[in-house]
Amino acid sequence: MSRLMPLFVFLALCGLFGFGIWWNTQHDQHEIVSPLIDKPAPAFSLPVLGEPDRHVDKASLLGKPYFLNVFGSWCIECVHEHPVLSREVKALGLPLIGLDYKDDPADATAWLGEHGNPFDVVIADRDGRVGIDFGVYGAPETFLIDGKGVIRYKHVGPITPDVVTQEFRPALQALSHETAP
Repeated sequence: MSRLMPLFVFLALCGLFGFGIWWNTQHDQHEIVSPLIDKPAPAFSLPVLGEPDRHVDKASLLGKPYFLNVFGSWCIECVHEHPVLSREVKALGLPLIGLDYKDDPADATAWLGEHGNPFDVVIADRDGRVGIDFGVYGAPETFLIDGKGVIRYKHVGPITPDVVTQEFRPALQALSHETAP
């Protein structure tokens, strides 16, 4: 029996690897479900980038849905999504709040100066604590938050025109059905 033990271990490992491969083919690896969906957004109060004496908090954003886009000057993918934010996300008509994540304010200001600023306001989460409260894995990430401050949707990764069409528009449509009388 002890002579067959390596064979049994090998077969067990093959079974585990086979199951892992099958599991990955059955599930979208880009979809990261947030436990905060349909829950109130975390409370926060952060300084406005370039205006450290002015703060934006959760309460000041209540009343109208908005997008919260997590970005950083250090984020390579943020450069790729930036033109889509500037054109297509802004065209959706909701305020676009930038959350500058774990970044030096001077670097973020220079980055926005170089690439343009599509945001209605940029808040600076220098130490990343608010990002952690939102369950941010990294940048870019984008949240749709309704007028009551509830997270309705989260997208991890860069926004593309397809994401706007296939994910953001349906999420906004569902949101408008929820708020209709």
